[in-house]
Amino acid sequence: MELHEKVLVSPDFLKTTHGELACTECHGGNDIAVDMQSAHKGMQADPTFPDATATCGQCHEEEARLAKTSLHYTLGTFKPMVHKRAAGDALQLSALNQGMDNHCYSCHASCGECHVSRPNFAKGGFISGHNFNKTPDQTNQCTACHGSRVGNEFTGETGSGDAHYVKHGMDCMSCHGTQDLHGDGKTGHRDRYEVEGLASCRDCHTMDDNVEQHAIHGDKLSCNVCHSQPYANCYGCHVGKDEEGVAFFKNPDEEELFRIGRNPEPNPQRPEEWMLVRRVPAVPTSFEFYGEDLLPKFDQQNNWKYASPHNIQKNTTQNRECNNCHGNEEIFLTEDKVKPEMRAANRPVIVPESMLPKKQVQAESMEKKKKKGSYF
Repeated sequence: MELHEKVLVSPDFLKTTHGELACTECHGGNDIAVDMQSAHKGMQADPTFPDATATCGQCHEEEARLAKTSLHYTLGTFKPMVHKRAAGDALQLSALNQGMDNHCYSCHASCGECHVSRPNFAKGGFISGHNFNKTPDQTNQCTACHGSRVGNEFTGETGSGDAHYVKHGMDCMSCHGTQDLHGDGKTGHRDRYEVEGLASCRDCHTMDDNVEQHAIHGDKLSCNVCHSQPYANCYGCHVGKDEEGVAFFKNPDEEELFRIGRNPEPNPQRPEEWMLVRRVPAVPTSFEFYGEDLLPKFDQQNNWKYASPHNIQKNTTQNRECNNCHGNEEIFLTEDKVKPEMRAANRPVIVPESMLPKKQVQAESMEKKKKKGSYF
């Protein structure tokens, strides 16, 4: 077995508050049994899933209550989003739900998977000899799940990395605090951006109107439009099981792109008119292993979604020169960049030619641009 897969209880753990508890107080089992089989009867390897209120909640009542409804814990936006693309037929929904159970819900995060061990999705294993860590470990917990996109962008495995990390040494928890990760206690969120208390650029940064671009663009652009770099975009995810019944997924097409699209539904969480969009892997045939035509209403949801890349830099290609955006059709999500079978679904975010910002005359002052209205 790999070292991280072994059960390691360090001597330090036994000196902690949690270590003073009997194993059975959290894990169950029988502590007076004389053989291993009897001792482990009824034992839970992870007593924090599916419900941590009886374990963690004994001392951390509020945290356990919030975590139980958090999207990390429930992945509660998945099923409603997929069901909107389904026909509603009971048999089809049953097949679709089976597919989601096998492939979508394995990356939930329990209390233990954020504070004690690596997530099961990342093969599990204690990271510090059963010691409980108040702050999750960025490598073994955060990016163990959020690695292929967020982790690589943030640390610079792809692109130049995020200035918060590569220049200032900030980690995930520097921005994503307890309320962000534990959620707001509410259910029924349409997507993760509806959760109250999410990290925002403006938690630390003010919109300085002395910066020409800020004064011109105001709240019309998301911060990412000017301060992000190209980011990972996936396409064509298909799920299934192999001959031995092991669930797998295939995602044959991934590339680094930078695309500006329209905001189809401005709201308090995302008020801007222009935003970065990311191509997500959902396609009409993603669940075809479980049945034919399970997503006949695929066009009800776009698969170019709001993007928040974790690769922020103060100076980027876009903000060095106005005409790196204005007159540069390449970085906008125009119809030709969307696969024909996906255009109806993504119509609200596709940028029509009439809306593309025109090339600017660089000698013009900011005041002249304002008067002409020749900016976003």
